[in-house]
Amino acid sequence: MSKQTYRRFDPWRSTPIQEEARETIVGGHYFNIDRVSLTSPTVGHFERLILHKNNGDSVGVIGLTKDGRVPLIEQYRIPVHRWTLEIPAGHAVDKGERPIDVAHRKLAEEVGYKAGVMTQFCRFINTPSYSTQHTALYFAYDLEPIDEREQYANEARAQVRFLTPQECYELVLNGTILDAKSIIAIQRLYMAPNHMIGVSPYDGAPARD
Repeated sequence: MSKQTYRRFDPWRSTPIQEEARETIVGGHYFNIDRVSLTSPTVGHFERLILHKNNGDSVGVIGLTKDGRVPLIEQYRIPVHRWTLEIPAGHAVDKGERPIDVAHRKLAEEVGYKAGVMTQFCRFINTPSYSTQHTALYFAYDLEPIDEREQYANEARAQVRFLTPQECYELVLNGTILDAKSIIAIQRLYMAPNHMIGVSPYDGAPARD
């Protein structure tokens, strides 16, 4: 079988599938669920349920403390009925909150740090088969603990763990960390830390090509 490519990949080329109608059947602050009617010359009429993300991107932020550790938080996730170990993450609380603002807020709320520098290094589509959700990932460094920790007393700070990038990566390999955004962020930090910001900021960070 020939592996030759006969055309360049174009994600925006025309499609034979046409949308006929759309109805929101469930509405919420973060997500809507739309019932979409479509038609195609090959399969005719069909319907799909599409999860429509509101208020911009979801956000995840991986931080590196001055002693070279990554703050992770234990989360109990109801849909999968289990605890997960994740990087801080969340959504905008209103349409005016930018993804980078969400990253700063969640880093403070969930693990108690503020970042001197916050930089986006990745953006991906979570589940393009049925959702419009995108996630933006940020790397936070020049971290300082927040003095006014009582202002975030509603967060379960006892669930925060501080692990080295090596320890995080091993938890990805052995299947302990299953959250997709956290896996992507940890692998990027572990494999190419110098590419996150150009030069690794701390002596405790792993040095890799």
